[in-house]
Amino acid sequence: QVQLVESGGGLVQAGGSLRLSCAASGRTFSRSAMGWFRQAPGKERDFVAAIRWGGGTYYSDSATGRFTISRDNAGNTVYLQMNSLKPEDTAVYYCAGTEKSYAVSRSYTSILAYDYWGQGTQVTVSS
Repeated sequence: QVQLVESGGGLVQAGGSLRLSCAASGRTFSRSAMGWFRQAPGKERDFVAAIRWGGGTYYSDSATGRFTISRDNAGNTVYLQMNSLKPEDTAVYYCAGTEKSYAVSRSYTSILAYDYWGQGTQVTVSS
């Protein structure tokens, strides 16, 4: 079984920064990609960013230019560096992983692409 555990969430003022981490444990799985999604109260879970093990990163329009997704060399931890945070970034942030490969890169922006999910970490941005 694969476990994904997020950390790094918290309360920050608008304009501040946070770095989220997602650590994978359990059985080794052949990662194709890892992603970050977020869900605000009463809203759907939305794509934030994704990174493909073969190369390539993808961002939502709201994350472009402010957030950066990366991974450590061992590939066991994925990070989401969030800068210039806004109150509208307030949400529970979820890490996700998939073993499936998709020819169309846009596929990695969909929750349906991912096999494994973490429990989420709360990010609250105050104005």
